[in-house]
Amino acid sequence: MQANTCVLVSASLVINPQGHRPEHNTMALSSEYDSRELLQAQVELWNQTYSFMKSVALAVALDLRIADAIHRCGGTATLSQILGEIGVNPCKLAGLRRLMRVLTVSGTFAIQPSSAQTTSSESDGREPVYKLTIASRLLVSSNGSGESSATASLSPMLNHVLSTFHDSPLSMGLTAWFRNGEDEQEPIPCPFTQMHGVTLWELSGRDDAINASVNNALAADSHFLMQVVLKEFGDIFHGIDSLVDVGGGVGGAAMAIVTAFPCLKCTVLDLHHVVAKAPSISIGNVQFIAGDMFESIPPANAVFRKCIFHDWSDDECIKILKNCKQAIPSRDAGGKVIIIDIVIGSNSSDTKLLETQIICDLDIMKIGGVERDEQEWKKIFLEAGFNDYNIMSVLGLRSIIELYP
Repeated sequence: MQANTCVLVSASLVINPQGHRPEHNTMALSSEYDSRELLQAQVELWNQTYSFMKSVALAVALDLRIADAIHRCGGTATLSQILGEIGVNPCKLAGLRRLMRVLTVSGTFAIQPSSAQTTSSESDGREPVYKLTIASRLLVSSNGSGESSATASLSPMLNHVLSTFHDSPLSMGLTAWFRNGEDEQEPIPCPFTQMHGVTLWELSGRDDAINASVNNALAADSHFLMQVVLKEFGDIFHGIDSLVDVGGGVGGAAMAIVTAFPCLKCTVLDLHHVVAKAPSISIGNVQFIAGDMFESIPPANAVFRKCIFHDWSDDECIKILKNCKQAIPSRDAGGKVIIIDIVIGSNSSDTKLLETQIICDLDIMKIGGVERDEQEWKKIFLEAGFNDYNIMSVLGLRSIIELYP
């Protein structure tokens, strides 16, 4: 298989999500800001945007009476003990861990120093031990004997102030999801599906306004991120003749890639209602195919996935990855999967970045998705039959992962 010998050229484009031909970017990335500054600015904006999830997490914790549960256990408790005290099905342990992770980074609860870290996936078999802080002690509504301690509790006040979040579909959906037991025949739907009766993707297929909002959001994200990727890390596309952008929306990332690498042929695979909004004419070496990534993926040297895997459960990701593996050649022949997504704890020294990753993880729970740490990524890679991977924590909140068959 002949290697791609094209030279990386400037990829400063504006991709119009309505399908018009891209125009030159009026604010060239390199002219004013350093890539690192732009990525840090993105962290700041995402942190501000998703900070409401800390209020949602607190509202759910009040609904589930988590502080009371830990108090009844003597002030410290594992996730399993908390589940037992609040009467939630043990199958929701992973979800509770994600909720408690947000409540921990926000300072409501704390973790015993000797137990697992907040970003671990308990791969060593140890459960973290959560303890009450001064803040969470003020949430306790009763003492161990069941007698009222309302004079020392701020829960009624916080419930009142948090009523906007408490009564929101997101908060109610998360609380209902925790309280609903898992059906032996069929898993309980994610909070979004419980509230709307359909998945986000099904709703997008039925509602043009929602479909446009999703497409525009993803196109804007691709435009921002791909400038950095192609300027600083374009080497990941060297040697590739053909690429499939799976879940590539209206082609923002694909068009940026083929502009930088004119000899590379790129296929964008997405659902029919998404592709219907893509450019009606071929732009460069980009073509659009309507299809289902759970069924099959067109063959190519490499598969590209930007912020797609976090939308799906482990089992669904494994199924997608197996289809990716079938679509590419061996590693010796240049085959690989390029993933851009969050790896929680990828830069744990940056506390704001880590907090934002963890908050984003709770937010993505509403549609049944998950943000993963390295051990969680490794687990699905191995189960899908891949042999090696390389994580580059270079995109602020997100990382570049090269995955090899």
